[in-house]
Amino acid sequence: MKNILFILIAFSLTSCSKNPETYIEHIEGYWEITEVFMPDGTSKVYKFNETIDYISLNDSLQGFRKKLKPGINDTYFTSDDVESLVVKIENDSLNIYYSTPYAKWKETVLEASPEELRIANKNKTIYLYKRYNSIKLDIE
Repeated sequence: MKNILFILIAFSLTSCSKNPETYIEHIEGYWEITEVFMPDGTSKVYKFNETIDYISLNDSLQGFRKKLKPGINDTYFTSDDVESLVVKIENDSLNIYYSTPYAKWKETVLEASPEELRIANKNKTIYLYKRYNSIKLDIE
């Protein structure tokens, strides 16, 4: 009986481990923040966002993140502000290194799927994003 319990626990631990390399294919695209979890256990839910994040990556795992204001029918408004980024796998984690002319920082991807993105910063604040779906109107 103890052996069966040990095997079940070992199996569940190994099957729950994620390969951060599989996250890379899901990072690129339009993302809308839905909730922020603070280190003290509190959270803030975002029911509406004026801006969304657009993340672009190339084959060298370099790219940028830009804030966009969505319009209708796949139109977006943006400023010239952009954050350069580099994605690296380090110590079984997927890290994103950002840089602007004013600052540099790192965030860790905790999970990335086709519909959801979870990222933590150095303060252990966790950001939950969902894939953004543009507003489409039938104009005739």
